[in-house]
Amino acid sequence: QVQLVESGGGLVQAGGSLRLSCVASGRTFGSYYMGWFRQAPGKERGFVAAIEWSGGNIYYADSVKGRFTISRDDAKNTVYLQMNSLKPEDTAVYSCAAGYKGIISSPWGYEYWGQGTQVTVSA
Repeated sequence: QVQLVESGGGLVQAGGSLRLSCVASGRTFGSYYMGWFRQAPGKERGFVAAIEWSGGNIYYADSVKGRFTISRDDAKNTVYLQMNSLKPEDTAVYSCAAGYKGIISSPWGYEYWGQGTQVTVSA
């Protein structure tokens, strides 16, 4: 049974930082892409960042380039999202996802999802 468990969300002031973690279990993810998506109230789920588990290719949404960094720890089967210079518009539920289809920036490309963690950025 595949499980993705996120943690690290919380309340932070604008300009602050948070690091989200996603622990993956239940299968090997060597050929998978691991992605972070976010969904704000009343908005569609949107792509944030993704990393290819084996090759290490990395992708970012334009809105987070230069502020967010995705990384992975193979030994811990964990993917991280370091978020710096946070803005109020970054407020959302952030979810980790795993997929093998290679459709990087669409939720349709991911088969497994975590439950999400709330990130709130105050002005």
